[in-house]
Amino acid sequence: MRDYDEVTAFLGEWGPFQRLIFFLLSASIIPNGFNGLSSVFLAGTPEHRCRVPDSANLSSAWRNHSVPLRLQDGREVPHNCRRYRLATIANFSALGLEPVRDVDLEQLEQESCLDGWEFSQDIYLSTIVTEPGRDASFLEATHCPASLCYWGACTLVEGRPTTWRQWNLVCEDDWKAPLTISLFFVGVLVGSFISGQLSDRFGRKNVLFVTMGMQTGFSFLQVFSKNFEMFCVLFFIVGMGQISNYVAAFVLGTEILGKSVRIIFSTLGVCIFYAFGYMLLPLFAYFIRDWRMLLLALTVPGVLCALLWWFIPESPRWLISQGRFKEAEVIIHRAAKINGVVAPSTIFEPSELQDPSSQKQQSHSILDLLRTRNIRMVTIMSVMLWMTISVGYFGLSLDTPNLHGDIYVNCFLSAVVEVPAYVLAWLLLRHLPRRYSMATALFLGGIVLLFVQLVPPDLHYLSIVLVMVGKFGITAAFSMVYVYTAELYPTVVRNMGVGVSSTASRLGSILSPYFIYLGAYDRFLPYILMGSLTILTAILTLFLPESFGSPLPDTIDQMLRVKGVKYRQTPSHTRILKDGEESPIVLKSTAF
Repeated sequence: MRDYDEVTAFLGEWGPFQRLIFFLLSASIIPNGFNGLSSVFLAGTPEHRCRVPDSANLSSAWRNHSVPLRLQDGREVPHNCRRYRLATIANFSALGLEPVRDVDLEQLEQESCLDGWEFSQDIYLSTIVTEPGRDASFLEATHCPASLCYWGACTLVEGRPTTWRQWNLVCEDDWKAPLTISLFFVGVLVGSFISGQLSDRFGRKNVLFVTMGMQTGFSFLQVFSKNFEMFCVLFFIVGMGQISNYVAAFVLGTEILGKSVRIIFSTLGVCIFYAFGYMLLPLFAYFIRDWRMLLLALTVPGVLCALLWWFIPESPRWLISQGRFKEAEVIIHRAAKINGVVAPSTIFEPSELQDPSSQKQQSHSILDLLRTRNIRMVTIMSVMLWMTISVGYFGLSLDTPNLHGDIYVNCFLSAVVEVPAYVLAWLLLRHLPRRYSMATALFLGGIVLLFVQLVPPDLHYLSIVLVMVGKFGITAAFSMVYVYTAELYPTVVRNMGVGVSSTASRLGSILSPYFIYLGAYDRFLPYILMGSLTILTAILTLFLPESFGSPLPDTIDQMLRVKGVKYRQTPSHTRILKDGEESPIVLKSTAF
């Protein structure tokens, strides 16, 4: 009985075919990098204040003092959501009274922004928050052009624009902007549940390109969103497509590539090309300041990825699992031709290949992740670990608009810092113990985030450096946690264990926008919360067992033990680390 790797060993590990697959599948991940975090610019909230209509009978002095001031970062700025009662100050203006000199402004009654808001266009021309990007005075002056009605900004009656609509996701509705991001991640959560089943049934390549088209197509439809609800529904579907094509590309690469290249693809190839896509996002956003046109531009790379259909083959492993041996052989013969090697006339003999489905195995359920005290502790700790890391990673990625300095430069730095983090994670996985590597990265990320609140107000660049170092540490931990979790769980429940942990990660990403939302109440609160949780998780990591250099456990009884917990010895417990009695695969040997 021979396995797939043994049958196809004549192809080699790193020929032209493998290099082509490696780079094309990695390149297909680039759109995921900017689609996943495009909300940084799509849902950006610019400076705004209550609008005072031109029809209000106010002197220039009262118009300039119509909005109360509030303290922000030690300086007085116009209030975002309140103005002085318009009827009152109009009466004072008619009587010839002057603000401050004749009237104590602190004693005046205030009201909400009944006539809408004026939004600054210094950074954004428009976002979903300010949609359609012009204040209501534009309607009074120009009657709203029909072209904007086409985009859903107003309503046409008998060919004439009559009703001006803005989404205005500020003040009482400011919770809606982070909700759009959370709904995207809810789509990611749902997509992660169904993507594996779809690719198992319909094939890796088919699901990869269908979901890639789903992500691109529904992103394109978002351009024509007529209201907030429509945008959110479409963003949810984009999230489903994004994670589904990511998973399909990941699985396709690991099944086609050989053992020595597989880990490099999954830790460096996919991750670094995702970071490249993330780097492109601020570049697009810098030159395209309108959210609809930005979204339209971001769909173009996804359309170009359709060309990869003619270069990326279906997984031969999946074809074999479906009994389609001839199709698998055609792909292997083509690979042999590209690599310049001679392939046997008959490659796959059904009788020679191991059929995993024919081997009867004990069935396991998700409840087995809680069956013993040890696996229960590992599961609980893994869930907390994944959720905290996800909150930190996405929270810091989404927080770049709130940092001092240029938002586009800050976003680019947040993307660039991921590349050395992924490289460091790969080196640590290759040479050093998992537990201490993870804990060190998390301690680094958490401590510097707590230091942000101690930075003097005039040292803005130091706070940016600390945030980027925090992002570096958390990103490195995020990259390592996949391998570490897979090593901790036994073969019989490994997929379920990693799957539950990954689900916890999705829940963390759903919560992350609201961690940043807390910054509206205290600028340092998000960093205090994320830093504290990250440090607590780093301490928790030190109690996990060390898996570096240890054989992968096959059964629950063979699992490594959590530190600091007493266990009763069971008769079924077997030791596999004694004098090389058994030589199962050690993941360290593949972490290259």
